[in-house]
Amino acid sequence: MTPLQDILTLLSGALVGFSLGLVGGGGSVLAVPLLVYVVGVRDPHIAIGTSALAVALNALFGLITHWRWGAVKVSCAVAFAVFGVLGAVAGSTVGKLVDGEKLLALFGFAMIAIGLSIARKPAEVGDPGVHLDWRSAPQLLPRIAPTALAVGFMAGFFGIGGGFLIVPGLIFSTGMPLLNAVGSSLLSVTSFGLTTAGNYALSGLVDWRLAAFLLLGGIAGGIAGARVSRHLAAKRPALSYAFAGIVVVVGAYVVWRGIGSLL
Repeated sequence: MTPLQDILTLLSGALVGFSLGLVGGGGSVLAVPLLVYVVGVRDPHIAIGTSALAVALNALFGLITHWRWGAVKVSCAVAFAVFGVLGAVAGSTVGKLVDGEKLLALFGFAMIAIGLSIARKPAEVGDPGVHLDWRSAPQLLPRIAPTALAVGFMAGFFGIGGGFLIVPGLIFSTGMPLLNAVGSSLLSVTSFGLTTAGNYALSGLVDWRLAAFLLLGGIAGGIAGARVSRHLAAKRPALSYAFAGIVVVVGAYVVWRGIGSLL
């Protein structure tokens, strides 16, 4: 690592943290291509494992920030994270067996589809009073469990924190507003990321120095992103369109860079 690469890693971390704070996603979606194409990490699997660790820790800081503002639906978030971790274990095990460049390209296509879906139906309006307890469990858990398992598997398979998948998953399974889904998703992003990173670390696919620089940059970016998220949430449907736009743009870039591996 050169001093220039250290600086680029810090800046990459700031961008990743800002995205996590803003829309609850974009951590590894941004971190992986930034590490590969900007910082210069040669092995996509190392980029995936390293970014998963840094993004998980960045998401933890973001979760604390959103929780202090009352934007986290704790019971729903915990249930989603528990079921999602089970899927992430299976997904990350399978993902290590697939060519890294193909993983990037496939994930890009998935992101474009998700972004366009969100843009067609902005999710600013929801039920701010939704709460998972013994009375609502019979209605909510049958939707949360399979959705979280599927999202966790995809997050582990693609080696991402999964925020771009978790936020729509929380909205679909609970009906909570987007701002609450953004805050609540960060618990799952943390859990999924640590699960994936741990699996990759067992195979020696985590660069601890890179992860530290990504984390340092991400803390500052995360605080700024969370503040902007609260501002946009008051301007419906600005937050939904911001979320969708970031997903589609990043997905298109990843596909453009990785399409050759599929062909």
